[in-house]
Amino acid sequence: MEFFDKLSETIVSAGKDVGQKAKDVSEIAKLKMDIRSKEDFVEKQYAELGKAYYEKHKDEENAETEEKTPEQEHFFLITEALGEIERMRAEVFKLQGATECPKCGAKMPQGAAFCSNCGTKMDDMFEE
Repeated sequence: MEFFDKLSETIVSAGKDVGQKAKDVSEIAKLKMDIRSKEDFVEKQYAELGKAYYEKHKDEENAETEEKTPEQEHFFLITEALGEIERMRAEVFKLQGATECPKCGAKMPQGAAFCSNCGTKMDDMFEE
């Protein structure tokens, strides 16, 4: 009978160890998920800060130096990319037979006189 008692104690002890390990693994997974969530939040804050800085300083020119600062280079690249995005959007709208409202950005069918979203006059916005 002593053999079965020791076997029973060993099984109970192993069960407790496995239970604790499972709890630890679950806690680690939760902490890693929380860390990733906070990292994503920080990245979003960095992006919003950068966008706010860009919007505030995009029209400034630094004439005192001939060499571009890193910020000026980023401004140039962002402005260039935004222009390309607008060009590609206009191409998509044209291929879809639509146009974009200049005020609210709503997609309007080609030939619409007014934006159905905000009421802006559209007829002089069409270019062929």
